[in-house]
Amino acid sequence: MAKQTAIVGQLGEAIVAQWLQAQGWEVLAHRWHCRWGEIDLIVRSGALPGGGSPISQGRCDGDTAGLNPMPNQPTLAFVEVKTRQQGNWDANGLLAITRQKQAKLWKAAQLFLADAPHLANLPCRFDVALITYGPAPRLRSAPVPVSGDSESAGEGAIALGQPVYRDGYRLTLATYLPHAFVGLEV
Repeated sequence: MAKQTAIVGQLGEAIVAQWLQAQGWEVLAHRWHCRWGEIDLIVRSGALPGGGSPISQGRCDGDTAGLNPMPNQPTLAFVEVKTRQQGNWDANGLLAITRQKQAKLWKAAQLFLADAPHLANLPCRFDVALITYGPAPRLRSAPVPVSGDSESAGEGAIALGQPVYRDGYRLTLATYLPHAFVGLEV
């Protein structure tokens, strides 16, 4: 069961990474480890096409005012991905992101930035992605499309709230919460 849970968790992270890339984010790290734990995804965004800017940003350096004074400046997001079976008990994983978990993610982000000083002055935020999954339906008349298969559902086919089928699972990016929490005093 633990192996299945790990596989499904990896599938959820891959879906979120693909969705973020389609939104214009660059994946800098996947499953970044340190003594405080793991950060599922670390992504960077610059100015959005058409001159827009990412959603207002918090800062990693403790500034919790919440606004990015330079809207065209790239932004870092430390993304926690929770993949849960449909009908789960913990609000699709949201309840698992306790204050202690947030503190560990904050410390891990600080260590990442210490290892990547060229990124340390960028605005940062902590996002949460909630994935639900269940078994893929078995259809007799037509095969179930597999994300990433260019003939059935091209790259970037991930959409919020829409199911994706991989390795016998039906996965859905149910919720994406930018600015899910701000840095904590630790």
